[in-house]
Amino acid sequence: MNRPDRNIRPEIRQLDEASVNRIAAGEVVERPASAVKELVENALDAGATRVDVAYAEGGKTLIRVRDDGCGMAGDDLPLALSRHATSKIDGSDLLNIHSFGFRGEALPSLGAVGRLRIVSRMAGAEGMAIMVDGGRMTAPRPEAAQFGTLVELRDLFHATPARLKFMRSDRAEAQAIADTVKRLAMAEPYVSFTLSDISQGDTREILRLDAAQGALFDALEERLAAILGRDFTENALRVEAEREGLRLTGFAALPTYSRGAAVAQYMFVNGRPVRDKMLLGALRAAYMDVLSRDRHPVAALFIGCTPELVDVNVHPAKSEVRFRDPGLARGLVVSGLRHALAGAGHRASSTNTGAMLGAFQPTPPARSYQMDRPSGAARVAAYQLQAPQGMSESAGFWDAGATMAARSDTAPEAPVDAPLGAARAQLHENYIVAQTERGIVIVDQHAAHERLVYEKLKRLRAENGVPSQALLIPEIVELSAGEAAAVLDIAPQLAALGLVLEPFGGGAIVLRETPALLGNVDARALIRDILDELADQGASAGLEARIDAVLSRMACHGSVRSGRQMRPEEMNALLREMEATPLSGQCNHGRPTYVELSLADIEKLFGRR
Repeated sequence: MNRPDRNIRPEIRQLDEASVNRIAAGEVVERPASAVKELVENALDAGATRVDVAYAEGGKTLIRVRDDGCGMAGDDLPLALSRHATSKIDGSDLLNIHSFGFRGEALPSLGAVGRLRIVSRMAGAEGMAIMVDGGRMTAPRPEAAQFGTLVELRDLFHATPARLKFMRSDRAEAQAIADTVKRLAMAEPYVSFTLSDISQGDTREILRLDAAQGALFDALEERLAAILGRDFTENALRVEAEREGLRLTGFAALPTYSRGAAVAQYMFVNGRPVRDKMLLGALRAAYMDVLSRDRHPVAALFIGCTPELVDVNVHPAKSEVRFRDPGLARGLVVSGLRHALAGAGHRASSTNTGAMLGAFQPTPPARSYQMDRPSGAARVAAYQLQAPQGMSESAGFWDAGATMAARSDTAPEAPVDAPLGAARAQLHENYIVAQTERGIVIVDQHAAHERLVYEKLKRLRAENGVPSQALLIPEIVELSAGEAAAVLDIAPQLAALGLVLEPFGGGAIVLRETPALLGNVDARALIRDILDELADQGASAGLEARIDAVLSRMACHGSVRSGRQMRPEEMNALLREMEATPLSGQCNHGRPTYVELSLADIEKLFGRR
């Protein structure tokens, strides 16, 4: 950039209104999706119960929004196209905002960079139309119109062609429009929405959402199922919490129902969709010890409060907000989500069953048939009838099978009516197979026990600290100077976890006590894992987050290892503890600890249904 000559005095001049509007449009209208957002919000502010959105070529050549709201009078149309003219507020209190729009910038900004046409009709009045092209406005004129308002925006950015170079492909812009409409539709479940692509004269319906019915939670669940899919609502938890004037509601998915990117995280403040870093960070923190860093939670969360507690006027696009007490809002999200996750108990995502069925890939049967399931007594009789002739009841395989069948129906030590059933076998020294009333459960013993140990460690730390056991011979671990400093920096916190260590000169440290709950552990491997976790967390993570991450690594060292044979009573004890422990449906990294197959699923594999 060339610096101005200090000897030449630049002239200060007043910009004309068209230039001012184009500059404002650069803040408000970033892309076609931004225009759709502003127009749909206007429709919702007008009390619309139905909003129809259509676009062509990704919104670059045409955006059309029709609503059945209150409409506008002909005299109001020129005023609506003037900067900072709005019916939403009177300007006396910018913190008492109850509508989506309030700045009075959207329509004049759109008219400054595109060809805008508005047709509107109020109750008891005739329809009126007005046009504006590149900031040049026509006079209102009568036009036949339905009740409500129709806004058409053609050739977006034709007045500022340089902006067109920054547009993405039609497909990418269309995807952004769809995402915008979906977010607004989540905020208004009692409003019907349609979204159509009318490129090249063909009409293709992208989205149709009928107005939901019933109470708010039921209506929201219905709307989220239509947008995010039934898989989400079937694997989501209801979230409801309140603290000091802030109220949190919504749905959050189980940790085992997660994504590889943060593409399904929806946050709303007083019904307004926002992309707020603080709130998204709180969502991430709530799932911190149930998801690995490469997985992301799925959630639709709504924070409600009196308008005075939040400032929505901190960004022209109103996509960011500022709470009067940010810590209170963040704490509400974290605690509300953690309470909901803890209440889920051992529940795991149902989509794991579908993945498991797909992995089996059974050969398609020649014909399917339905088989009735016999009772226990009928199975015993059948076994006896099928026994080879001459075999006595006191010996032989068939009698043993009948006896086992009868015993499995009545044995109190095999609680098949428990949620995770009764252990029947251990496969490959790692997977427990349990029988339930409805089918079977397969448990990853190491992943399950790792979660149980982690939760026990957290509970002990919260109560009185984790009991430790002194090493008969303290272990000296050689580290680099930087590694030793990193571990010693949190030595007091590690001592509260039962891990007592001290400097030993140079880069060495001496480990004197380890958590009693872990039993015999490889001290060097444990210290190395703690260092890895500290490096992964980085300096940006809070101390509590880093200590929880260390606890998670320690739990891995104290859990049942893969390859260890377990006795039936041990397997059943593990199942019962899983049922009593929150979050036991997933390991510390968000992977499922068990999968479940119903009898119906099993019968499908064999072509019986």
